[in-house]
Amino acid sequence: MVVIRLARFGSTHKPKYRVTVADQRFSATGRFLEVVGHYDPFAKTDGLVLKMDRVEEWVSKGAQPSERVKSLMAKYSAK
Repeated sequence: MVVIRLARFGSTHKPKYRVTVADQRFSATGRFLEVVGHYDPFAKTDGLVLKMDRVEEWVSKGAQPSERVKSLMAKYSAK
């Protein structure tokens, strides 16, 4: 199954995350199909940046967003 999930990168104590589309069998920071955005938890504004057209295309193809990605999308779309 294909999932849309966060992959951590950045330095120690200053995490940043890529929003990736990957096969569920691979590790979160391993092989992925596409990077569709990024998330910075320490950003003052616009912590989550997504290519919504690509996210919608992957979801239409059957990709499932992870619980964390779903909650972030809901949180930042409300603003």
